[in-house]
Amino acid sequence: MRLSEFQRAVRDEFGESYGESIVRDVVLGELGDRTAKQALSDGEAPRTVWLALCVAMDVPESRRHGVGLLEPKKRH
Repeated sequence: MRLSEFQRAVRDEFGESYGESIVRDVVLGELGDRTAKQALSDGEAPRTVWLALCVAMDVPESRRHGVGLLEPKKRH
């Protein structure tokens, strides 16, 4: 998962402004009591941060994997 995919996943799951707030404010015990923003700044992998955020926010497992990806381009 790339950072852009992480950002898209957060926006799709939580909405634009609420997602920004969650990334900035929610402390994630799984990541050493850091926020998602802090963990990413410290070099933590976006997928690791995404999964920790999902656990903390009770995102159903069915919506945790494969999110953030753009729809594949259709071939003609």
